[in-house]
Amino acid sequence: MLEHVPSWLGHFLRNRRAGHAKLASADPAIGSEVAEIALTSPAFSAGGRLPVRFTADGDGISPPLVWGDVPDGTASLALIVEDPDAPTARPLVHAVVWDIPSEQHGIAEGAILPDGDGGPDGDVGLNSYFREGWLPPDPPTGHGEHDYVFQLFALSERPEIGTSPGRSAFVEAISRRVLAVGVLVGTYSRGEPAAIDLPPAEDRGIAPA
Repeated sequence: MLEHVPSWLGHFLRNRRAGHAKLASADPAIGSEVAEIALTSPAFSAGGRLPVRFTADGDGISPPLVWGDVPDGTASLALIVEDPDAPTARPLVHAVVWDIPSEQHGIAEGAILPDGDGGPDGDVGLNSYFREGWLPPDPPTGHGEHDYVFQLFALSERPEIGTSPGRSAFVEAISRRVLAVGVLVGTYSRGEPAAIDLPPAEDRGIAPA
């Protein structure tokens, strides 16, 4: 939808962003004294550009995620993906997944799909378009680089939040239940030079100067 925003308007709104301080993981109710979960993706590096297939310019499928050990006492896991660079009052929500089994260590590529009342690998909630499933990154042309922040929460108990929670219900339900948090950032932009993620020079056969 935002691909239709004209470039001049994207440039005009360039400094209007929701802000990282409004991310779910920054909410004071989450707490600051929590452990860290190692959250990665085999499809992109931390802080790197999202491949086009995961965006509105490509197939629009959700990327794969992998995470490490979670704390003892974890009853379930929950995930929210937000864009704090959206020109909106709050970060734009791209995915909500809750009730992920504590023994699970990843989400497969393309797995964040509408699922109605949920399934064995977690229940998919509502994105900012009030639809279940993955909302592909779709930043306005000329607005600059956007961060897409994947936030994984290990919870001390399984919250009861219905079958298709939105952001407000999700944050309220996990508050005061968070044992650990994992954060992974991918980026995307339109009308900007696309950065290319390369491995270290020595891994590409280039001798250091």
